[in-house]
Amino acid sequence: MRRFFGVLPSVLTRIALVACLGIPVFAQNEFSGEWAPVQDEDNTGNPYTGEFIGIPMSKAGALRSQAWNASLYTLPEWQCRPHGAMYISRGPSQVRIWKEIDPDSREIIAWHAEWLRSIDNPYYMDGRPRPSKYAPHTWGGFSKAEWIGDMLKITTTHLKEDYYRRNGVPSSDEATLTQYWIRRGDILTWVTIATDPIYLTEPMIRASEYRLQPQMRIPPYPCEVVEEVDRPAGIVPHYLPGQNPFLSDFGKKYSIPMEANQGGAATMYPELEKKILREVNGVKSGTTSAAK
Repeated sequence: MRRFFGVLPSVLTRIALVACLGIPVFAQNEFSGEWAPVQDEDNTGNPYTGEFIGIPMSKAGALRSQAWNASLYTLPEWQCRPHGAMYISRGPSQVRIWKEIDPDSREIIAWHAEWLRSIDNPYYMDGRPRPSKYAPHTWGGFSKAEWIGDMLKITTTHLKEDYYRRNGVPSSDEATLTQYWIRRGDILTWVTIATDPIYLTEPMIRASEYRLQPQMRIPPYPCEVVEEVDRPAGIVPHYLPGQNPFLSDFGKKYSIPMEANQGGAATMYPELEKKILREVNGVKSGTTSAAK
């Protein structure tokens, strides 16, 4: 008996270790709660028309972006549509996160996220297969999630055509979105990696941060379609190539050369800044020499 009780603590320790290692959720993070966006210069308000710097747009993406007209949002079919997954985590809205638990196994079936102007976005962890490539696409798409250490990785497909930014930068229905949730105390870092064979030439990586606000509640979002602009039926606001008068406004305000402001993969890297500085200094030097 004495020998049994001497071994018991060791056995219980091993059982506890096995239990912890065998049920991954015990070793992972908790994301449930109400989260408010941390506003910074990268996600505050709406971007300017023509503010495309740092976006690896393809030629097709650039053409679509340059044709964009803000009056598009006044169309009845646009007024109450939710923000899609490619944009919503970058917007100014708070988000509510909760987990769906299997009542028998008590394992996580899915995490859910819902913003002020979005649909419920489930991120499944129960191993269910992805739907056929011919299945309907939605604003939230179809998402599967998995743990990577204490981070949650989410991969989303089956998305509707939407936008990356609310200034006309489009996302295609062939795009894939990979997201990472990283929690540090009361701060949630939300990393998104978009790959798009139609409108991007390289993956676009962005990050946003949220702060836990337990006392906050996301209000309902009732929406009623109204006639905001009196226009003939069938008219879709847009600009033909070369006719958008607002594309240069952002660059003029912040003294950014048009080459950088037009977007493209090169505008994501510091080499562009060095190139612009060399060109500007070269022009100044040439001007000075000519003046002498």
